[in-house]
Amino acid sequence: MIKILAIDDDVSILELIKINLELQGYVCEISPDPVKGFAILKQGDFSLVILDVMMPDVDGFSLAMKIRQNKETKDIPIIMLTALGALDDKLKGFNSGVDDYLIKPFEIEELKARVQALLNRTGKGLESSRVKELLTMGDITLIPESYTIKILDKETKLTPIEFEILNVLMQHHSNMVSSKQLLKEVWGYLDDEDVDTIRVHIRHLRAKIDKISTHKNKYIETIYGGGYRLMPNGINLKTNKK
Repeated sequence: MIKILAIDDDVSILELIKINLELQGYVCEISPDPVKGFAILKQGDFSLVILDVMMPDVDGFSLAMKIRQNKETKDIPIIMLTALGALDDKLKGFNSGVDDYLIKPFEIEELKARVQALLNRTGKGLESSRVKELLTMGDITLIPESYTIKILDKETKLTPIEFEILNVLMQHHSNMVSSKQLLKEVWGYLDDEDVDTIRVHIRHLRAKIDKISTHKNKYIETIYGGGYRLMPNGINLKTNKK
């Protein structure tokens, strides 16, 4: 049984989400109150939370941070729903611990696709494609049980989405992967307009990698106008200006 919680002060949106997710076979609980919603989340065994931004008393950004800071809820994936579509708003959402971001008004089929893809990434979906075995290429090792990346002798934890992006890049063996292809393989949908989502996650990945890369090597290269590729042994930024 896969349980999903939706928190939004718009009851009509909650009902739409609940009906459609339950038709997909999920158990969906809803709350129009963010404070009560957080209490429900702590008490239930939820696999995912769908969270609105503009709500009274507690906004979605603040609630996302509370979810990440609470030991009982910190690992639950979050999809944020919002009318705020600017890059700065997306950055704020991802910095709050959000895993995916859907701009209102949205198509219910897109929400269903993102829910399924995110559950798959966390190993909880019926069609989960989560990598089961430890993967190593060059300096990089991915540890699926803990969503951890290890570079040489140092490691750090990633979000499920960050882990899957690296997994996809690694599977392509240093060949370029387009933004469109990343959206398809990681999120499970095609959307040529959603390149900001990729850019934000790549930015976060690079920041985490920088913290554990002693030589400040560049491991994810941007191919301008094309996409990204993984450099498994890194490019030393002190000697290479790429």
